[in-house]
Amino acid sequence: MNLDALMQSLSNVFNTFGSAVFVPFIIVIIALFLRVPGKKAAMAGINAGIGLTGFGWLINSYIPIIVPAVNNFVQTTGIDLPVVDIGWQATSVIAYATRAGMMFLGFGLLFQVALFLLKVTNIFMPGDLWNNYSYMFWGSLVFAVSKNMWLAMAVMFLLVLYNLIFIEMYSKRWSTYYGYTNCVPPALHIAPSTPFAIGGNWVLNKLGANKIRWSPADLQERLGFLGEPITLGLILGFLLGFLGHLGDIGTLAAWGNILTIALSTAAVMAIFPRVANIFASAFMPITEAARRQTTKDVKEGDDLYIGINDATGYGEPATLITGILLIPIMLALGVILPGNKTLLLVDLIAIPFIIQPIIAVTNGNIFKSTILSAIWFSAGLYICTVTAPIFTEVYAKFAAEPLQEGVMVTAGMIANKPIAGGLIVMPSLNLGWVAVGVLAALWVPLYFLWKKNKVKIHAFMEEQAALEAAE
Repeated sequence: MNLDALMQSLSNVFNTFGSAVFVPFIIVIIALFLRVPGKKAAMAGINAGIGLTGFGWLINSYIPIIVPAVNNFVQTTGIDLPVVDIGWQATSVIAYATRAGMMFLGFGLLFQVALFLLKVTNIFMPGDLWNNYSYMFWGSLVFAVSKNMWLAMAVMFLLVLYNLIFIEMYSKRWSTYYGYTNCVPPALHIAPSTPFAIGGNWVLNKLGANKIRWSPADLQERLGFLGEPITLGLILGFLLGFLGHLGDIGTLAAWGNILTIALSTAAVMAIFPRVANIFASAFMPITEAARRQTTKDVKEGDDLYIGINDATGYGEPATLITGILLIPIMLALGVILPGNKTLLLVDLIAIPFIIQPIIAVTNGNIFKSTILSAIWFSAGLYICTVTAPIFTEVYAKFAAEPLQEGVMVTAGMIANKPIAGGLIVMPSLNLGWVAVGVLAALWVPLYFLWKKNKVKIHAFMEEQAALEAAE
């Protein structure tokens, strides 16, 4: 069996079993390694599988209800930009279609395991294996343009190295806020917004924005029944449905869909926390076992964290509310930002996946999270605009159906990465090995600087988060 066939077989295994099977398997192995009794280890794996299956059912049922409303709103308002967001699925097509992407599927996994075993990081990143397509996507772009396999692999490995700093940076805050002990989503399309979130949150706190308390708990206390997450979901879903039917608001069918969207959003708010509790229980035996085996030689902040899927935070009230608020905001910003050519569309409903570091850093302050997310995504629009010609050229080679002549496409929530796309991939495309060498050399001092200040930065983040509760 040659290498390409081996990588394809590995891909088939991952795609066949899916995260709801593979992640529980990893959890059971880790639990047994930490000497958790067999029965507890098995139940931990089963609960993880139940939780991931529940998240999948909720999100996969909710998204198709919302997307048509967003599309209707865009058509009704006549928003027209030349680069169209066709969703994260487009990046997965590119990621799995090139030899570079398939090579990373195996060697990238080994690299991530090695980083953990060699204690370069305390995050077991392969716990969220499927979101490795973010690395594979960027590497596939480099390979498709440069035709250089080694350059593409080097860029993907660089992305892993830089991303592990960002993952470690927000791991404690995410775990604390979302309530999954010693867990964190390690995906490349999520973690890199963390430094911006930390700095932006500090600036907003200095400006007094922490006094504008828009967390779910604060809203519930101030607004009573109207501030409860379920009611807020009902109201926001209603408004989103209303905007989606401006063109046919007088029809019975429109009002039926508006109320369906409203109730569906409320349902996610009600059901998601219950599924989250089941999933969180899967990690309790592992956490307890890890803490029992912790010695005095283990430095503070280096305790074990397991990478988990970003679906675990999607339906958290502040996350989903902020995500829904950002849909019309980002459509408006796409129109008014000078030089932007990207229309966010399909991936608008994926916003709650991407903003989790910002939500965690602001401790669920919807007001601050909306501001910071809008700024971060606005910068990302320009990355999408710049990379759209390359993205379109590569996607057109592998798309199941040919694109219309003159159409440019992107993936709004995956390709809009100022750090991954703007500071690592684009320089590597333009300067080749020179950029890779400079970025590799720069990573070394940044890594040791991070390790030296890790505990202090985590403490600073907790202090800033605590300001949300200050009088």
